[in-house]
Amino acid sequence: MIKLHDKYFKPFISAQEIDAAMERLATEIANDIGDEIPIFIGILNGSFMVVSDFVKKYPKPCEVTFIKLASYEGVKSTEDIQRLIGLTQDLTGRTVVILEDIIDTGNTLAEVHRIFKNEKVKSLKIATLFYKPEAYKKDFKLHYIGIEIPNKFIVGYGLDYDGLGRNIPEVYQIKETKFMTNLVLFGPPGAGKGTQAEFLKTKYNLVHISTGDVFRFNIKNETALGMLAKSYMDKGELVPDQVTIDMLNAEVEKNATAKGFIFDGFPRTNAQAEALDALLESKDSSISAMVALEVDDEILVKRLIGRGKTSGRADDADESIIRNRIKEYYDKTAILKDYYSAQNKYYGVDGVGSVEDITVRLSSVIDKL
Repeated sequence: MIKLHDKYFKPFISAQEIDAAMERLATEIANDIGDEIPIFIGILNGSFMVVSDFVKKYPKPCEVTFIKLASYEGVKSTEDIQRLIGLTQDLTGRTVVILEDIIDTGNTLAEVHRIFKNEKVKSLKIATLFYKPEAYKKDFKLHYIGIEIPNKFIVGYGLDYDGLGRNIPEVYQIKETKFMTNLVLFGPPGAGKGTQAEFLKTKYNLVHISTGDVFRFNIKNETALGMLAKSYMDKGELVPDQVTIDMLNAEVEKNATAKGFIFDGFPRTNAQAEALDALLESKDSSISAMVALEVDDEILVKRLIGRGKTSGRADDADESIIRNRIKEYYDKTAILKDYYSAQNKYYGVDGVGSVEDITVRLSSVIDKL
């Protein structure tokens, strides 16, 4: 992570990825142009790194020049673009390739076409290292594209944020922290976790993601991930963590505007917890807390046996099975308790008492986050 002025940026595209894209662009353009000597034109300030590295990779003779336009103020693309420095050479009958560092709205591109309309060039081609298809608003053809990227502000490799960042050899993406409440909710069998999840999602306007429900939905609806998970389950094998993460990612994407999530049934291991952290980090968010309902074993056994009389569930009727389920829960969550405690994100909540009392205790923890 780096800080430029008042904003933070996270690693996005490595120098190696940029170099590979530049190599590909140079080869592709050289193959198209053939033995003709083109004029490559860079648009300052941002394109100086792109042009410098590109012409070093270009395998044939070429000419290089620059023009300068004003296009950015802060992190917003402005509609008012002015030509600051014009061309000094005759381009009549020449093949001109504009080398752009980035094309987003296309406002700069529109100005380029206006500038070159009366230059009587043989051919005008546009090449850009980075392209934001979601932001592009114009109809001009882009002949060569290095890397397509999402519509988020980036710095590095010639691109700046209010003057800073141009000298960075990699590209960083702005980190726009989302103020979300993301909970990992845990509780042993019989702790009332399901009941509390319903209250919490309503009170805090959160989306409850139960791993079991997500699996059942994907398998029932025969989604690609559901069929993949079923193929492992049918062979008696564990479903790989990545498949589960991909399912959770789909659920998070479905609810992109949510104020937060309650993750129920995942993670179960350190590796899964790290994968969940990485998933949320990619969305500029993070886990706020692991909240675990704590209930004495004897109370849990009594609750589950009582529930078994009406639920019809075989695993709620046998005391030895119940105690084994409780032991399995503690064996699994002990590791996660250490994982989240190390991040100061573990909160144990007394799960004994009325539903309302327990909700109040949970709320007092969440309100402090």
